Amino acid sequence: MAETLKRSGNISVETQNIFPVIKKWLYSDKEIFVRELVSNACDAVTKHKRLVSLGEASEISVPYRIDVTLDTELGTLTVSDNGIGMSADEIDRYINQIALSGALDFIEKYEGKGEDDGNGIIGHFGLGFYSAFMIADKVELISKSHAGGATTKWIGSDSCEYTMEDTDDREIQGTDVILYINDDEKEFLDGTRIKSILDKFCAFMPVEIYFTDVAEEEKAKKEAEEKSEENKEEKPVLPINDTTPLWQKKPSECTEEEYIEFYKKVFNDYKEPLFYVHINADYPLNFKGILYFPRINPEFGAIEGQVKLYYNQVFVADNIKEVIPDYLMIMKGVLDCPELPLNVSRSYLQSNGYVNKISAHIVKKICDKLNSLFNLEREKYENMWHDIKPFVEYGCMKDAKFYDRVKDIILFKTTDDKFVTVKECTEAEGFDNEIYYTDDALQQSRYISMFRNESIQVVSFDSAIDTQFISFLESKFISDEALKDVKFSRVDAGISKALRADGETTENTELCEYFKKTLGLSEEFKITAERLKDTEVPAMLNLTEQSRRFSEMMKMYSGGEGMGMPVEETLVLNMANPLIEKLSASFGDESRKDINEAIVKQVYSLALLAQRPLSAQELRDFISGSAKLYGML
Repeated sequence: MAETLKRSGNISVETQNIFPVIKKWLYSDKEIFVRELVSNACDAVTKHKRLVSLGEASEISVPYRIDVTLDTELGTLTVSDNGIGMSADEIDRYINQIALSGALDFIEKYEGKGEDDGNGIIGHFGLGFYSAFMIADKVELISKSHAGGATTKWIGSDSCEYTMEDTDDREIQGTDVILYINDDEKEFLDGTRIKSILDKFCAFMPVEIYFTDVAEEEKAKKEAEEKSEENKEEKPVLPINDTTPLWQKKPSECTEEEYIEFYKKVFNDYKEPLFYVHINADYPLNFKGILYFPRINPEFGAIEGQVKLYYNQVFVADNIKEVIPDYLMIMKGVLDCPELPLNVSRSYLQSNGYVNKISAHIVKKICDKLNSLFNLEREKYENMWHDIKPFVEYGCMKDAKFYDRVKDIILFKTTDDKFVTVKECTEAEGFDNEIYYTDDALQQSRYISMFRNESIQVVSFDSAIDTQFISFLESKFISDEALKDVKFSRVDAGISKALRADGETTENTELCEYFKKTLGLSEEFKITAERLKDTEVPAMLNLTEQSRRFSEMMKMYSGGEGMGMPVEETLVLNMANPLIEKLSASFGDESRKDINEAIVKQVYSLALLAQRPLSAQELRDFISGSAKLYGML
């Protein structure tokens, strides 16, 4: 038998093999190199602050800062900090060995000491520095450790070769990273471009960042020298970032004006949001943020929100779908999640249970806010209902927990411009287990007026999702003892008990058959006689709720091209109407045959007209029939 081979060891990776991969494919966008280098500088400051707090380093005499300097003449972009700095040994350990993270070493060394345990450290992977080679042929690193010793200059190329030597180029602690931009990436020698990248990724980093365009600065200096001494004004140099963004504060420390100002600044929206939610989640989730529900203007393009995801105040991405449910993607806001499981390039999430918990917490906080508005600021809640209604309804149908949290604050607007909940509908005087609604108040105005005359409220639906939503609600009512018999019925679905006149209606089969024969309707078509309280209406055309909904559903699933299923219609003759009473007494009179038949057709056309728009042929018949009837009078 051949000898069985068994071997163990460590996989060896040659730097010259892995480096091109890092350079070309590690980051999805080349501009991310700015974020990575500035993040490293921010970490250097954070580390030094940490050592100072532990008594292991001395405070510096100047404020901490990061400088980003563009020199188009030299073709360089420099990122400088006055943080912890590095010795030659540390450069050899963390720069010359790819993916050995100084951030992780630091966290492990000081874990359990003090309050923060390394919180606020941005870089974890040890690869951010090498992003510089995506746009630079040569990179210089000049660093002086806070612990003293010589300043070290490291020069590396994209061919993986480097040199290290002592230098006098830096006298104070900290690090300079100098990128020599290659010929293919000259776009990164544009000051406007670099400033926009800094604004995108670094606008809220916790260390002050200053940007200098050497050419622009010299131009401004020259212009200032040409002015007279009287007109000279020294403009203060301001950082480009806000080191203490609003979401880092406690909600109790923020004012309404600050929330609105922050929203307008971050999202360039001149309209104030409808409401906002400030999230300050502690252990075990540990994330912060502010979410806004914007005012919607559907006339201008698609409705799309924007939730900016941050990682220790560093921008990561827009609209991470794993964190925000699709029914809340209209939201705008910021989330800072320092424990999110990001991939190496920090471009997207690695989905896990922690992400799901964050999403669930966000949904809960939004539901809590909506309930608070309903209970404490009902008028404000009602005023915003039109904007939030589609998203609340969609969220209820998509997420059972969301529905359970908001089911009691779902509103319906009545035809009298009042807002009611399901509970308030059921508590109304004379409620008979039916919530009546209209989906076309103008077309169905005749029906609505009959309900209004009897003080029965009718709610208005104005969107395609409403019919689906009420079917969804009815399915939920079944398991609720107090609501199990409640149904939604369109105003033309049948004759409510409240609309019938007192006393019994005498069955008038002969009159019904006369109508059916005169109109040429099939035997299956239903015609009934009722005595209604409203004596002005001669007849009504009712469509059963169930068959109409099923027909609409079939049309929806066929893309609107199909005819749908036949709808069960019933023509209800109002025996309390004087015209129908007179017709009932005279339809057998041969001398009135022509006028009675004209009246029957006119009554039917009026019933159709009150229920739906007439077809072209029906409209022609109605007009000619009206003219003929008027000629007989």
